[in-house]
Amino acid sequence: MSTGRAEGLARSSLGRVIDDLGVTLLDVAHGRIDAELDVGGVVIHDPADEPVYPPGAIVLGVGVRGGTGITALLGELGEHAVAALVVRSPVEVTDEVRAACDAHGIALLGLARGATWTQLAALLRSLLAEDDIGETHVESLGGLPSGDLFAVAGAIASLLDAPITIEDRSSRVLAFSGRQEEADASRAETIIGRQVPERYARVLTEMGVFRDLYRDDRPVVVDPIRLGEGATTQRVAIAVRAGDEVLGSIWAAMDGPLTAERTATLRDAAKLVALHLLRVRAGADVQRRLRTELVSTALEGRGGASDALGRLSLTGRRVCVIAAALVAGGRAAAPAEQQQLAERERFTDALAVHLSAVQPGAAAALVGDVVYAILPAAGEEAEERSVRVLEEFLERVGTRMPAVVAVGPASDDIAGLARSRASALRVLRVLREQASASAVRRPVARVADVQTDSLLLELRDLLAARGDRLSGPVSRLAEHDDRGDGRLVETLQAWLDHFGDVGAAAAASFVHPNTFRYRLRRAAEVSGLDLTDRDARFAAMLHLRMLGR
Repeated sequence: MSTGRAEGLARSSLGRVIDDLGVTLLDVAHGRIDAELDVGGVVIHDPADEPVYPPGAIVLGVGVRGGTGITALLGELGEHAVAALVVRSPVEVTDEVRAACDAHGIALLGLARGATWTQLAALLRSLLAEDDIGETHVESLGGLPSGDLFAVAGAIASLLDAPITIEDRSSRVLAFSGRQEEADASRAETIIGRQVPERYARVLTEMGVFRDLYRDDRPVVVDPIRLGEGATTQRVAIAVRAGDEVLGSIWAAMDGPLTAERTATLRDAAKLVALHLLRVRAGADVQRRLRTELVSTALEGRGGASDALGRLSLTGRRVCVIAAALVAGGRAAAPAEQQQLAERERFTDALAVHLSAVQPGAAAALVGDVVYAILPAAGEEAEERSVRVLEEFLERVGTRMPAVVAVGPASDDIAGLARSRASALRVLRVLREQASASAVRRPVARVADVQTDSLLLELRDLLAARGDRLSGPVSRLAEHDDRGDGRLVETLQAWLDHFGDVGAAAAASFVHPNTFRYRLRRAAEVSGLDLTDRDARFAAMLHLRMLGR
């Protein structure tokens, strides 16, 4: 990318650039983002050169600081239909800067502290070139295929003359080089499991290695003796950063002193890996958003559904809609919102991989807090097969991802697809209610499995919508119990659950039969309920179920 000259980039929207790079590298300081605006190129501002601005250019204001400098540059750019100006954060947004942005329709963006202009320029070029029509060459970053972390790992290993791994913040192995057999048993275990074993991760945490690693950009040396059994080779690690965000780390298994040359090589490698990790993230986010949009559009059953099904290669196929959600699984406290989103995305990816392996053509996406899947379902027993497939999936993920899954009825057309989604959501609501009450009877269910529970929830919704409240015998018993005068609701519930068998009901309530009979008579007296009337018994049972008992 030559100074002051626009790169020949493909057109892409400004909204996509902000979506893909905004979390890590770019922050909107001022101005309205026109999500549909085509970005025609990237220009590096050079006051000593006469730049060429393609329509909708993103200008990198290297060295431009202060409100006066930003305002002056915005005035120049206003003559060239520029989309956005990027300056180094923190951005001084004065009244003059705001007025200039608004007058010329230019968005002012801030480049995160610690991120380099080289990183931003390379990522913008790679991102915007994705949509080039007729593009045949493979995008590269640092001379290596964009996003190919294994190629990057191999190159770093050659420079360091040592086997290396590239890991994320959770110590999952994203890529590794060759020559891993030269390391030790602990490295072999890490590669096979694609995750640093828990016992080593715990030791590294206790030693403060991760704290030191993520605190600055210097390499950290780890003595293998302190790691324990299986570790015989020294580890040298360095954090991979983009701005202030730590993306992961590079781990080299090599003995010997950490020389100045090795340190410089690791620092340069960390910058290169950051570019590729950001590119992988951007590509994954694009694919995830596209898949989510297509699945969501298809499930809505309105305009565009037919085209969405076609792009998912599901046109004309009989399908079931799957709706799934993670449940608490006994956690003491709910995780932070960002962590919840990450867990849902991991669950979605795991489900997509499982379904694609057992049922080619399946499409899964996270929409809100619900994971939807459109599952090809040929044959008469399509729903039963879908249930078995999903039960197998939940068995595989186990307690790591506790979830409930609803299976909608099979459908043959777009209208049926929308009905299948509505049915799956009704079932999922029942399963989530049961999970919140720790009363899940089955983690995977169809409408037929929970129809009564679903109708009861809808009846509860109807009462709430009308502003009505339950009244009658059971309500009188509940009020009596709330005053601390007995356990009469529990007694009535046990008697109804055991079909009037006092002996069985008393045993379930852990009281003597005579005590139970006394409580039952009191329940009839307080409530006015006629226990010999079948309609009264049915009404009482329905009322108790409406109360969630």
